[in-house]
Amino acid sequence: MTTTEERLPVSVLTGFLGSGKTTLLNRLLQHPDMADTAVVVNEFGEIGIDHALIAKADESTVLLNSGCLCCTVRNDLVDTLRDLFIKRVKGEVPEFRRIVVETTGLADPAPILHTLMQDPLISSRYRLDGVITTVDGVNGAGTLDRQVEAVKQAAVADRVLLTKSDIADPAAVAALRARLAQLNPGAPLFLTVDGGIEPAKLFDAGLYNPATKTADVRAWLNAEAYEPHGHDHDHGHHDHDHGHHHDHGHGHDHQNPHDVNRHDDRIGSFCLTFDEPFDWNQLATWLDLLAAYRGDDLLRVKGIVNVSGLDNPVVVHGVQHIFHPPATLPGWPDDDRRSRIVFITRDLSRELIEQTFTAMYQTMKDAKEKTDAA
Repeated sequence: MTTTEERLPVSVLTGFLGSGKTTLLNRLLQHPDMADTAVVVNEFGEIGIDHALIAKADESTVLLNSGCLCCTVRNDLVDTLRDLFIKRVKGEVPEFRRIVVETTGLADPAPILHTLMQDPLISSRYRLDGVITTVDGVNGAGTLDRQVEAVKQAAVADRVLLTKSDIADPAAVAALRARLAQLNPGAPLFLTVDGGIEPAKLFDAGLYNPATKTADVRAWLNAEAYEPHGHDHDHGHHDHDHGHHHDHGHGHDHQNPHDVNRHDDRIGSFCLTFDEPFDWNQLATWLDLLAAYRGDDLLRVKGIVNVSGLDNPVVVHGVQHIFHPPATLPGWPDDDRRSRIVFITRDLSRELIEQTFTAMYQTMKDAKEKTDAA
C-alpha cells in the first residue's frame, strides 16, 4: 500500500479564458524546480506550449527540453493518470514526482477533484496537492460578474494568481484583490507579471509537506484567515468563530455596494469551531446529510476534527457530494484540540449549516436517550 507521503502530488491549474494559464505554464516549465513534473493538458494546441521548449513529441506525449513531461488527456483523466503511472513504473517516461493538470478556461475543477478523491486506483497512487487559479487583473472583475464558473474557480482555490497586474489600473487591482480575499480568505494571493513566479509559492500546498514528511495542518486549513479581527465568540458545544469578512456566510463586497447581484454574492466562506469532541457517527451522519441534500452547493469542505476515543486528530476533506476517506494524523499540530471545519458554500449560509448540525445533534441525542432508557 502506498503511503500518503509516497503518493504523487497533483496540482490543478484552472482559470477563466484569457486569464494567463498558458503564459504561467510556459514560464513554470522553464524553471529548474519543475524538471521532474508531468503536465496533463486537454490538447497541446490549446495550451500553446512554446515550441522552443519541445524536444521530442509523439501522438500523446511531449518531452520538453526542461525535462518535464507533457501529455494530453486521451479519453478521460482516469485513463491518462493510470497510463502515466504505468509508464513511469516501466521506465518508459521520466520519473516525474508531481503532476499539473491544466483545465480548459470554462471548466469546473470539481470533476477533477472528484476523480482524485473517488477513483480507488487513482487515489492510491496520487493525492491532491492543491488548486491554482489564475484571475485576469485587467478583465477579472467583469469576468467574475458574468461567469459563475470563474467565481467557483477562485472560491475553491488553494492559491490565487492575479495576472497582468503591470498593465491593469492600480485601483482596479486593489478592488479585485479585496474582492478575491473576501471570496476566498484562506488562499494566499500573488500578483504575477508574464507568468513569473517561483514554483515553491504554488506547489506543496496540500495537507502533507514532502520536505518534512509530515502533515502541515495549519497551513492547509488556514483557519485563522476566517476569524474576525478583535472578536472571540464562545457558544458552548458548537462554538462558531465568525467568518472573516463574511458576516452571514456570504461573500458580499462592501466596497461595491451597488453590485448586489454578482455571482460571488452567492458564495460563503466560513470556519465552524467545536469545543467538545465529536462522536464519529454523529459527524459522519451530519456531513453525509449535507452532501446528500445540498452537495452541489458544498463547493469545498476542509477540517481537522477531535473524535471521542481517539488521541489523534482526524482530517476531513470534501468537494461537493464527494468526501475523501478520513485520515488520522500522527498528532495535533499544537495544543488546540478544538475541531475546526472550513466551509466554502454556494447559497448555503453559515446559519443554515449551524441549524443542520444542531438538529442532527439533538435528534441523535434523543435517540440515544430512548435506547438507554429501554
